[in-house]
Amino acid sequence: MIQLQCFERSDFRQLIDWIETPQFLLQWGGPAFEYPLTDSQLEKYMENANSSTSEALIYKVLDKEAGTTIGHISLGKIDWRNKSARVGKVLIGDKSARGKGIGQQMIKEVLKIAFDDLKLHRVSLAVFDFNHSAIACYEKAGFIKEGLLRDTGKNGEEYWSVWEMSILENEWVQLKTKGC
Repeated sequence: MIQLQCFERSDFRQLIDWIETPQFLLQWGGPAFEYPLTDSQLEKYMENANSSTSEALIYKVLDKEAGTTIGHISLGKIDWRNKSARVGKVLIGDKSARGKGIGQQMIKEVLKIAFDDLKLHRVSLAVFDFNHSAIACYEKAGFIKEGLLRDTGKNGEEYWSVWEMSILENEWVQLKTKGC
């Protein structure tokens, strides 16, 4: 089992250590970050986050049994007027925790916050089209593909495309009543 806790400055080093290549940084953080990831970039990322009026809630992911940090996730671009937000910065940084359903738990926990606590209507995300395991995780959690945005990011000489996906509050309620 996992638990989400607010990401803090004391967590910077762990996250920086997980981001080993420019390609991995692009996958995790998009164009908002430059390799290598630094404290100053993370401080900017944290500006105006994790308060009741924030547009972003940023979390570290704890393995409750081991008491260790194993990942990172955020709920950003919170739009209180339109009751929407975006899941982002999803990372299971501890390689030994991968392939064990942790991603699914992380998504469910952040959706509980979005729909049950914040009372949002829509949660969306973008995922690179080649990240098949993440796409499967998001679909299992109830996200639906809305469309493929072609060649949205450039990595070296190669362009990457992303799937735009979302889940609505009524779909979340249906999943919860099914016990998923």
